[in-house]
Amino acid sequence: MDRVGINTRLVALVVAVATIGGFMFGYDSGVINGTQNGLEAAFDLGRLGIGVNVGAILVGSSIGAFIAGRLSDRIGRRGTMMLAAILFLGSALLAGAAGSSAVFIVARIIGGLGVGAASVTSPVYISEMTPAHLRGRLSSMQQVMIITGLTGAFLANFVLARWAGGSTATLWFDFPAWRWMFWLQAIPAAIYLVALLSIPESPRYLVARGRHDEARAVLTRLFGPAEADRKVSEINASLAADHHRPRLSDLVDKKTGKIRPILWVGIGIAVFQQLVGINVVFYYGATLWQAVGFTEDYALQTNILSGALSIGACLTAIALIDRIGRKPLLLIGSAGMAVALALVAWAFSTAVTGTDGGLVLPGHSGLIALISANVYVVFFNLSWGPVMWVMLGEMFPNQIRGSALAVAGFAQWIANAAISVSFPSMAEKPGLAITYVLYATAAAVSFFFVRATVTETRGRELEDMEG
Repeated sequence: MDRVGINTRLVALVVAVATIGGFMFGYDSGVINGTQNGLEAAFDLGRLGIGVNVGAILVGSSIGAFIAGRLSDRIGRRGTMMLAAILFLGSALLAGAAGSSAVFIVARIIGGLGVGAASVTSPVYISEMTPAHLRGRLSSMQQVMIITGLTGAFLANFVLARWAGGSTATLWFDFPAWRWMFWLQAIPAAIYLVALLSIPESPRYLVARGRHDEARAVLTRLFGPAEADRKVSEINASLAADHHRPRLSDLVDKKTGKIRPILWVGIGIAVFQQLVGINVVFYYGATLWQAVGFTEDYALQTNILSGALSIGACLTAIALIDRIGRKPLLLIGSAGMAVALALVAWAFSTAVTGTDGGLVLPGHSGLIALISANVYVVFFNLSWGPVMWVMLGEMFPNQIRGSALAVAGFAQWIANAAISVSFPSMAEKPGLAITYVLYATAAAVSFFFVRATVTETRGRELEDMEG
């Protein structure tokens, strides 16, 4: 694509607004981290109950991701993101006000629908609105904002808990701090909803719906009139020969009658991103560190450190992704995570039972666990964190992009749910050491999966994607 004539202000606005969805994704996922003591006390929950309440968001996320992929082909990318913003807002208000575990679970499922929708729609919208030579860097901003949202939630949780004297202590209007942790989310959700009114619809969606004049107008604003005419022609040519509107059956190759191989690759990338256990850190970080002897205050500070390191790693990925490519970053991340997770597993294998019945890491094991866990977080956010979303947003041909994202996003959230809901029980039996060995093994296997199946997409136009 000719780099002359790009409307950088509009491109920047598009990315800035779309990635607020990533921020909401991160905030909604991370806010639960500091509220578990409050939930346990308010709803009299055991370990299984905590797992169900924490994992409820993932039920909604898997459904939201699947529906959003198809919905974005019907009501548009922007329309789907606006629906997600409304869901975020409703979930924040209801979760904070929940008077029972059942109501809380419903609230988190509603929030999960928004998270799932934002997780698949924001990356594809960004990839469809940005030039190829910048697409990797700009799409990677999604992960930066996810981590920023997570870190924002960790910081807000820490400040509110410190202000109140603990997550279960009362704060304003005699409500405990953990409820305010959820209510605070309503502010960015409202900002997201209003900001979405300022950006245009995806031209690739508009062409697929036969709205060529509107698509040409958007592309003219982005790249100028000459480039707009060329892109409309290219998008038209990249759609299926019969020019029917995208549908789920497009995922089956009409010649072979089998599911397209590119979809299996997308599902594999999506699932491996979760099998390495990253969301155990995001959802259970505070609980995990308290389990091995950290105070609640120090555990919440540790979360903030992990979040800051994650943002730094994401920024490094942005600097590298359009230079060295997507596949090399995935391979580097897999190798680094495997080693770091193995060290975490070793550190937890040395744990002993303290006088209060809790686990204690003797000697330098606690420091090794903390450093290795943060090294693992850095490798993840240098690679699989941003790159998975970039790849899913750009690797599929135009005709199947929405449907393929629906399936891959659904698989990603199902894997997320399996890891997150199972962790509290697995932490008790077979124990933290074996659990982290399993995550390390998944990271090692992902290296060979990427090497064998993933095709580099750096610098390629979306209309050139095959599968």
